[in-house]
Amino acid sequence: MNAVSVLRVETTPGSSLQPALRECVARAVRRYLSDVDAQPSEGLHELVLREVEIPLLHEVMACYGGNQSKAAAALGINRATLRKKLQQYGMS
Repeated sequence: MNAVSVLRVETTPGSSLQPALRECVARAVRRYLSDVDAQPSEGLHELVLREVEIPLLHEVMACYGGNQSKAAAALGINRATLRKKLQQYGMS
């Protein structure tokens, strides 16, 4: 199985990867809130989404060798949306 196939198999609903990712995010949010004494300086939702989305886009684009059509399909978003996000984060 190649890396793309493994990724698709491991991320199916009910896999062990999904709870591990969820727990990783939960730990990071708990640590962040503890570090700022539960007083985030900006919207926590926006902050978490940005901090997760940037490495997500980077890794998916790398996995597909920069092919935006394949990356967008894997992410389940339109290619134009992917291009907008890449530009937003200075990744285009």
